Amino acid sequence: MKKVYFISGLGADKRVFSFLDLSFCEPIFIDWISPFKKESLKDYALRLRKEIKDENPTIIGISFGGMLATEMAKADKRTKVIIISSAKLSSEIPTYFKAAKYLPAYKLFPAALLKNFTLLFKGMLGAKGEFQKKLLKQIITGTDTTFLKWAISAIVNWGNKIVPENLIHIHGTADKVLPYKLVKANYTIENGTHVMPMNNYGEISLLLKNLS
Repeated sequence: MKKVYFISGLGADKRVFSFLDLSFCEPIFIDWISPFKKESLKDYALRLRKEIKDENPTIIGISFGGMLATEMAKADKRTKVIIISSAKLSSEIPTYFKAAKYLPAYKLFPAALLKNFTLLFKGMLGAKGEFQKKLLKQIITGTDTTFLKWAISAIVNWGNKIVPENLIHIHGTADKVLPYKLVKANYTIENGTHVMPMNNYGEISLLLKNLS
């Protein structure tokens, strides 16, 4: 059975993929490595790629994980990358994210305050039902704050302008974090939110099976 590598999003872990039917592959969930101080998104992505030993892997990334996977696709054309609810270009990231580059107040937030601030925006993620909302709260609360601050900085300073040919983009029309109108997706999920692997799992599972 083919191995497929999964990279979760910022403030998330492998549980965001737990609703999917991954019986078509041997799923391997990539754990975060510690970032270097002021390390760029690209440089971190290339270090993380070394955790994957396959020479021509299939990598699936959601949200921030998709941005990392984009840099992996650029670096090696043998890599097949599928990104979900993500951005492959800096132009696909909304202005309110980019503003943090010039007003980096998040760097001053204490750990508890930053997590509470993040929790205020969990409604934008699009979780449906009490179980999904509770799960997202648990994931966000358990996020390493040092990593969270680094990742926010890495995203707002990311300047990618290249779309790799070996990349497939899946996006939902109801994504409030990375709005659909800003991206050019290969596959569109109607009413799909930022966490659509949790609430559009049937459609996403079938797509991943056919595309992997």
